Amino acid sequence: MGFGRDIQSAIFRNGSTGLKPAIPAGWSDLESAAKHAMSREAWAYVKGSAGNESTEAANRAAIDRWKIVPRVLRDVDQRDLSIELLGHRYPTPLLAAPVGVLGMVDKQADIAVGRAAARLGVPYILSTQASVPMERVAQAMGDAPRWFQLYWSTSDELVESFVHRAEASKAQAIVVTLDTHMLGWRPRDLSLGYLPFAHGKGIAQYTSDPVFRRLVEERIARNQPAVKARIRPATIRTLLDMTRNYPGGSLRSPLPRASVDTFLDVFSRSTLTWENLAWLRERTTLPIVLKGIQHPDDASRALAAGIDGLIVSNHAGRQIDNAIGSLGALPGVAERVNGAVPVLFDSG
Repeated sequence: MGFGRDIQSAIFRNGSTGLKPAIPAGWSDLESAAKHAMSREAWAYVKGSAGNESTEAANRAAIDRWKIVPRVLRDVDQRDLSIELLGHRYPTPLLAAPVGVLGMVDKQADIAVGRAAARLGVPYILSTQASVPMERVAQAMGDAPRWFQLYWSTSDELVESFVHRAEASKAQAIVVTLDTHMLGWRPRDLSLGYLPFAHGKGIAQYTSDPVFRRLVEERIARNQPAVKARIRPATIRTLLDMTRNYPGGSLRSPLPRASVDTFLDVFSRSTLTWENLAWLRERTTLPIVLKGIQHPDDASRALAAGIDGLIVSNHAGRQIDNAIGSLGALPGVAERVNGAVPVLFDSG
């Protein structure tokens, strides 16, 4: 009957001997357990959205407006939910969306998610801000399908290096995130004064990249001073975090701190426009999918640019407050595209 029924059967059989499931079965219970298990900073980063978090609420409200109308007396013993997408057949129309800094939850979380996705045949869209290099995740997944999500750096050379590494790691598509010209105003993080990247977390794609490492070495050679910080216990903890998250780093090495400072300089490209997509197309034969489309006119421009697919998404409300729910944007975008390219939906 399928994976869901197998899980239910295992839970109930174990329950007959007094064993309860280790993972809560309900969403609210799962969220509560996660909050209890995480640090205050990790929970704020994972849970928080932009501003008053009204866009996150709009995402939920847009989904709640749609209801299921069951049809009955149909043979569902053998079901085929498979789809053709960008030249590949996948067992279901589901993909694992990119989530950055999973290392805040568990150091091996990116690999664990990759293995779980591989087990189910669900494509895993690995984030640029993953806490494990893409090559290690690819090794853990074997031949299972995967895509790579790209944050466009201020360094085109670094962007090209990421793309070539993704190709070598057998990614099946490049997903370009469009709504991060700057980091969203997230009060939960701001109130704690905490950004994981400033602690060296979530930058494993960078510190494992030859182009980025060269940029770091050039920064050190220029003797570019780091931003001065008053020495407090928290300062020392941050330096220790940076060192732990840098491959082979030590407190005596300038590389961990210089890597964080370099990342903060090159992460976000505020000048990114439609014209840059032609540059990317010249550098990869992989399908290019744009993540962050909300308006039908932008969908039209994407088609004109020769893009291979779209993801309707508002970054789960983490970037812009008081925006429409993504599901509300989906019909207009899908109508405008009219089947020319695949349109995917990010549930947030």
